[in-house]
Amino acid sequence: MKHTFHDNYLPDLAHSGRFQFKTAMVLLLFAALNLATSQGVQGQIASTASTTARVTNKPIAANPRDLMYQDLEASALGLTKQNNLLKKLVKTVGPSVAHIEAKKRQKSTVTNGSSANARRPVVVEEAGSGIVIERNGKYYVITNYHVIESAGISDIRIEVNGRIYSPSRLVHDRQTDISVMALSSNDLIPCRIGKSKTVEIGDFVVAIGSPFGLSHSVSYGIISALNRHDLDLGPQGVNYQDFMQTDAAINPGNSGGPLINLRGEIIGINTAIASNSGGNDGIGFSIPMDMVMRIVTDLIELGKVQRGFLGVSLDSNYTYEKATSMGLNVAYGAMVTRVTARSPAADAGLRVGDVILEFNGKKVKNDSLLVTNVSLMPINSIVPIKIFRRGEISLIDININNRESFSFNQ
Repeated sequence: MKHTFHDNYLPDLAHSGRFQFKTAMVLLLFAALNLATSQGVQGQIASTASTTARVTNKPIAANPRDLMYQDLEASALGLTKQNNLLKKLVKTVGPSVAHIEAKKRQKSTVTNGSSANARRPVVVEEAGSGIVIERNGKYYVITNYHVIESAGISDIRIEVNGRIYSPSRLVHDRQTDISVMALSSNDLIPCRIGKSKTVEIGDFVVAIGSPFGLSHSVSYGIISALNRHDLDLGPQGVNYQDFMQTDAAINPGNSGGPLINLRGEIIGINTAIASNSGGNDGIGFSIPMDMVMRIVTDLIELGKVQRGFLGVSLDSNYTYEKATSMGLNVAYGAMVTRVTARSPAADAGLRVGDVILEFNGKKVKNDSLLVTNVSLMPINSIVPIKIFRRGEISLIDININNRESFSFNQ
């Protein structure tokens, strides 16, 4: 700190005893200021050390390096509390996460020079993940269809909470890439199912799975996006898509494993990644749990999935330019190009050229998501839809039918 002294008599007293007295007083003043400053700094360090000692219950350190470490430890307490939450989450959910190994039989594309050996099945070992649920006193493991595709009951090994199980029954839904395996044991710990409809972009999430066969590996991140669709997922394909996107590290072997919120609830099933290398590039996709449980309930109770049916064909090239040409100023909706005779859409009065803006109270973002949402509706439910027709917006109700019960030859 710079100190400035003003004295109008100083120049006249330069060679007098009075000047020597004032000089001595100035020197004493500087010494006092230096002492006070030194004591202040030492007092601040002592105060910090005392606070750190109270927080960490450790004695005050004797040297500056120890003081720095104690201060660092005190500052880390806030992050430690957050880390403890993550540890509790993993300990709570971990016993409900399954490690799955399956021997899948696939057709060989290489011949061995003999017609008898041509295209013999090839056994491929696959590692994946799953979650344990309980329904009506019975236990099941949910996983992805592509994890156990073409594997029989004897080809599947399930490890849960340190114990090995074999499934007693397999049911699949290839169109959503979901499979359910029934277990005859009653000593399992089911997970807690969350509501994916409450998930928002930016929510913190944790993934547990078996990347590259390393069971119960944990990663974390956030929800990066919602309602991802029209993804090319390779040969297994998924017809009905409404994925949540996450940057939590997901690799081969995470398939079928849980995506978990901070309350320990399962909000999604990790299914796919977008990657140039085959590993994690920070873009993973999970099936929302609301959709999973709709499919799983049908698989358990009926052995197959009942899908809702509307009875319309939609314009896949519907654009904002088309919307504005019709008098609409919104970039969402699905345009009807065909109405099937005697279908729910026909009975409700839908017409070619109508634009469906809302379905069951939610905006229709595009034709693919509308098809998925219709397929997930309970059979025989009455759903309100908002349509745009010739410059006017109106609401109509439509009765969702079972696709399998409708004959397209009527």
